[in-house]
Amino acid sequence: MMTRLRGWFRGLSLRRQLLLVVLGLLLASSLALIFATSIALHTYLVGKLDQQLVAAGNRYSVSLEHSNDHDADNGGFSSVVGQPVGTLGARILNGQVTAAGIIADDSSTQSVSARDQAVIATLPVGGARDVHLPDLGEYRVVVTAGQDGDLQVAGLPKHPVEETIARFMLIEVIVFAVALLLTGIVAAFSIRLTLRPMERISRTARRVTDLPLGRGEVQLPEPLVNEAPGTEIGQLTDAVNRMLQHLQGAFAERQASEDLLRHFVADASHELRTPVAVIGSHAEYIEMTESTLSDSAAEALSRIRAESARMGDLVQDLLLLARLDSGRPLRHASVDLTRILLDAVIDGRALSPDHEWNLDLPEEETVVTGDESSLRQLVVNLIANAVEHTPAGTRITVRLTQEDGCAIATVCDDGPGIAPEFLPHIFERFARGDTSRAHRGGEGGLGLAIVAAIARAHDATVTVTSRPGATLFALTIALRGAVIPYG
Repeated sequence: MMTRLRGWFRGLSLRRQLLLVVLGLLLASSLALIFATSIALHTYLVGKLDQQLVAAGNRYSVSLEHSNDHDADNGGFSSVVGQPVGTLGARILNGQVTAAGIIADDSSTQSVSARDQAVIATLPVGGARDVHLPDLGEYRVVVTAGQDGDLQVAGLPKHPVEETIARFMLIEVIVFAVALLLTGIVAAFSIRLTLRPMERISRTARRVTDLPLGRGEVQLPEPLVNEAPGTEIGQLTDAVNRMLQHLQGAFAERQASEDLLRHFVADASHELRTPVAVIGSHAEYIEMTESTLSDSAAEALSRIRAESARMGDLVQDLLLLARLDSGRPLRHASVDLTRILLDAVIDGRALSPDHEWNLDLPEEETVVTGDESSLRQLVVNLIANAVEHTPAGTRITVRLTQEDGCAIATVCDDGPGIAPEFLPHIFERFARGDTSRAHRGGEGGLGLAIVAAIARAHDATVTVTSRPGATLFALTIALRGAVIPYG
């Protein structure tokens, strides 16, 4: 039970914990104070009652000395002067009550019931004590020995004391309840005001965690204003500000390194494009003009031409990635994604007839906003990835659907699948998953990185799920305009 209560308390916010602690301490203090004051008041009132009881007993003894037979019918009271209402008087002789009476509200004397007399007859000699009488209720009584061998009993009712204590406790409970309510309101406001800087710190931390920190330029939140220097919250604010400054410096250094690397890749790609093209052109020229080449030389020239073409494609991919990384905006126009997928599948079937191709496209245009050339490259790369990493006979299915204002293009194959440990890295540059998919060579490791970069440039998403016999890449991009039928 205590463990669950402790777990529940720890699950509350700091503001609620502090408020509950304050109210709990105040409640405990109030209860202790009510208990202590009630005990003190009870002791005081009982003491005053005992003093009145002693005086009432003395007056009753005097009354008994001057009583006659008629006074025995009045409980032994020859006079009620000075006796408070409710005073009990009784005389016990040889274990029997010979006279007993009680002062009524009209100062007359009333008789005591037989049940109460039976209790009175058993009282021993002694100081003030509490006695419960069946008909009269709680009484404070004193029993003294008379000169004639009798016992004289005097008593006063306790209900005035109990009523006074009850009223006092009721007033205390009301006062402390109001004080608890007011304290709760003031404490909640004070705690909220005190912890407001922590809320700003929390919002700043959440903004930092929501930022894409992996790559690109990062714009961190502004430093926090320290409204309570020297306090614990002020120290926390200073620590968060120093952390933000440190992160900003680290991200600036990283951004500078990325920019330098990006410029180097772009410059190197530009410089490599011409010599690679020249190498391929010379190899092709020699093949066309020299008819006396040996078989080995012809094979070498063919390899040179093929590798220079592959190198040219790699250079083009590097240039495209550098352009996408630079953040330069792409062309934005209406693009028919249905036509792009149809053209890509036609080209894929021509280049890889040993695969089985399935196409599921809507009968109308699916119009999105973007750069047509880049989106064609994205789709071609996805289909080329499926062809490149699956064996002959693999079924490749290209499908286009619409859902919630988005176009969803999927490329699915029933090949060997992608290793689970490789999936988180599949869109990284130069990533390879040859351990699980039948790689056939010729892929530079940039195809899916280009896919991810183009998707980001279009505010689109590309995802992948894979298991043996089912690998699916899905592109989700917002639709633009109405869906219109082909004319």
